[in-house]
Amino acid sequence: MAAALDVPRNAKLGFGVATLVTAAVVALFVLPGTGRPTFLYAALAFVLLVSLGGLLTAVFTAVSAVRLARS
Repeated sequence: MAAALDVPRNAKLGFGVATLVTAAVVALFVLPGTGRPTFLYAALAFVLLVSLGGLLTAVFTAVSAVRLARS
């Protein structure tokens, strides 16, 4: 079932997009100047990366499932 829905490709795409979004958020909001310790922002970036990557993977897999069901 995972092969039919192309889950590995969806995961690579989802986490790739999440990495780009996380890097953009860090560059826009964290790098200009922070008053708090950097490790806290690194932890938040990790949480954003993992949660957004999982969400995008689920969305892309759902789109694959709908396409498979229609064909």
